[in-house]
Amino acid sequence: MRIVKLNEEKKKDILNTLLKRSPNNYDSYADTVNEIVNNVRQNGDKAVAEYTLKFDKTEVTADNIMVTADEIKEAYDYINANDEGLVDVIKKSADNIRDYHNKQMQYSWFDSKPDGTMLGQKVTALGSVGVYVPGGKAAYPSSVLMNIIPAKVAGVEKIVMVTPPGKDGKVNPGTLVAADIAGVDCIYKVGGAQAIAALAFGTETIPKVDKIVGPGNIFVALAKKAVFGFVSIDSIAGPSEILVLADETANPRFVAADLLSQAEHDEMASAILVTTSMELANKVSEEVDKFVAVLSRKEILEKSLENYGYILVTDSMKDAIDVANDIASEHLEIVTKNPFDTMTRIKNAGAIFLGEYSSEPLGDYFAGPNHVLPTNGTAKFFSPLSVDDFIKKSSIISYSREALEAIHKDIEHFATSEQLTAHANSIKVRFE
Repeated sequence: MRIVKLNEEKKKDILNTLLKRSPNNYDSYADTVNEIVNNVRQNGDKAVAEYTLKFDKTEVTADNIMVTADEIKEAYDYINANDEGLVDVIKKSADNIRDYHNKQMQYSWFDSKPDGTMLGQKVTALGSVGVYVPGGKAAYPSSVLMNIIPAKVAGVEKIVMVTPPGKDGKVNPGTLVAADIAGVDCIYKVGGAQAIAALAFGTETIPKVDKIVGPGNIFVALAKKAVFGFVSIDSIAGPSEILVLADETANPRFVAADLLSQAEHDEMASAILVTTSMELANKVSEEVDKFVAVLSRKEILEKSLENYGYILVTDSMKDAIDVANDIASEHLEIVTKNPFDTMTRIKNAGAIFLGEYSSEPLGDYFAGPNHVLPTNGTAKFFSPLSVDDFIKKSSIISYSREALEAIHKDIEHFATSEQLTAHANSIKVRFE
């Protein structure tokens, strides 16, 4: 890995390079995506079937587009026969995720006063949510759990999952098992921008939803961007990223392994070490080379590290923390002498992992906090996916005549100052 002695100019260049990975920079695909979205909006199932045949090389009809109970049972049988114990692991992971998100639940509240004033907040779950799950060569049952379970905990009435079928017309067995364990209501065999459009507008077969969540390729990301406003979305997710903040006490072999755990996602993934120790920097670089030589996704790792891999060496821990806050990484590991103290100075990160035994994959699969996280610096203003993403809040206001009488002239004064005389009159007529 390249080692860079950091200064302000180099930091600025690196930040600019990382931001180039944002989906907002792929508008050259927007026309294609908008054409797909508009076609599905106008032609429904017919357009969905045409795109599925074109892109996924399989035929879907109203009769076979929805996954059946028999197909889910077949998925369980396949997993149990070919990967003993995996179903139990998925169930344990689901329990941890459910327990964590149960603690995020919000409830309606009301505050009444003796003067006849009552204010409050009514919390209501969304009526329906669409969950997009990528298909293709890679399947991620962990992401299925992370997207469906918070919606289920929030109390969403209908959770619809869409995922592209293989050429044989079937869905990855691990994806189906995870969806069933998480509590999905129905699953449709459709992917890409056409699936997002179907969820946003509804077709003869696929129901319209209130919100769409879940990761996908650039076409999926741009489709979510295109339908935002017709429905809500979680975010426009970019490529995966990890930043390890370490001092001289860190184990270089552990750090190297953790950097590569994200670099293997794809060529656009970012893996960065920020450290105060040049000795650690050199050792980590050596360990990375050793791992890359033997790991299965060698070509992807090499490309990722070449494009967006850095070891940044700073003069002080304050400088290291400053650059970590500037990058605002999706995943941040803190491997310092006192990681809890270092953590108190971190302002921007999607998920923070403390200590050498809290490696990033722990969060991806099993700990419980959500692994759907803000990317591309958006951790400066976005949060991980949570129960909050699947609820909405209504303000409650109730005043008695006596309570309103005490303040009505103040309201009329305020409204009149804004030249909104009908507003003022709405209050005034009650006391004529």
